[in-house]
Amino acid sequence: MPQGGLHRQLSRTAARVKPLGCGARHAAPLGRLGDLEVRLAASASELRAAQALRYRVFYEEMAATADPLAKRARRDTDPFDAVCDHLLVLDHAAPSGPFRRLRPEIVGTYRLLRQDAKVFGRFYTENEYQIGPLIARKPALRFLELGRSCVLKAHRDRRTLELLWHGIWAYVLMHGIDVMIGCASFEGTDPDRLALPLSYLHHRARAPEEWRVKARERLHVEMNRMPPEAIDERAALRTLPPLVKGYLRLGAFVGDGAVIDRQFGTTDVCIVLPVERLSARYVGHYGADASRYAVSGRGAARGPAAALSGRRTPPRPHAAGPPAGSRRPSREGPAATATPEPTV
Repeated sequence: MPQGGLHRQLSRTAARVKPLGCGARHAAPLGRLGDLEVRLAASASELRAAQALRYRVFYEEMAATADPLAKRARRDTDPFDAVCDHLLVLDHAAPSGPFRRLRPEIVGTYRLLRQDAKVFGRFYTENEYQIGPLIARKPALRFLELGRSCVLKAHRDRRTLELLWHGIWAYVLMHGIDVMIGCASFEGTDPDRLALPLSYLHHRARAPEEWRVKARERLHVEMNRMPPEAIDERAALRTLPPLVKGYLRLGAFVGDGAVIDRQFGTTDVCIVLPVERLSARYVGHYGADASRYAVSGRGAARGPAAALSGRRTPPRPHAAGPPAGSRRPSREGPAATATPEPTV
């Protein structure tokens, strides 16, 4: 989390900014699957509900340590929330309210921060990783940060994850995103106990120099803890968090060095996913125009991304899902990350 003067500066800036997702233009659904719907937050109350969901997962279920403000509010908040879009999965079959009326319940969320919306001039991930040099090497590309992902325990199934990834794909197309970045987490803060998965990622999924980002020097934890010949790949894959396996299956790279996040009780790795590397299976599953779960009728476009004029042609997908040198994980398909881990 930002500290001291920087935190105060971010808070003052955030107080003057209207959340990106809080507007009528964002209320249209990006997709629907049965009683579940995916769209962006359309009001301050929906943002607060997403923050409350994050608190339930990160602080009550997981091992994050809440400060007094978070404990009183029972919400996970930070100044970046005000300049992000918040992707939501809503369950329309969930009874809620004093009379148990059917009112959509927010059961999953992802926080999205576009490079061109960085009011603070930085990504949250830059608290841990040096993103600036990568952006400088790729000045013509548009970056999107993914973070704060979580799903209620009762909804950690294929359908919810299908809609989250569908929503991300529709958002990528709508905004002409070229690169997705963010952190993915291992539970625990002892890197020696994570030697196998960290070493596997270092040797099998580390980004080439062109795409590499490095952990900040004061936070850098060596991931190369085992020689490649000592790594049992099948065993390593079993120890990877589902979210990390999902990113690898899509074609993502991993940055140089891990970072210990004491507040959240995790060991973080940086994910770099160029859109041009997205696996053909993923793009084919959701549709090149994000049409698989798109809501038709009422004048809505069949593909959510097609509604925006001037958007660029969808990128040509990468033919192979996992990064070079890795074996395909045992669970197939774009929604194999059935139990999402927090990305903070």
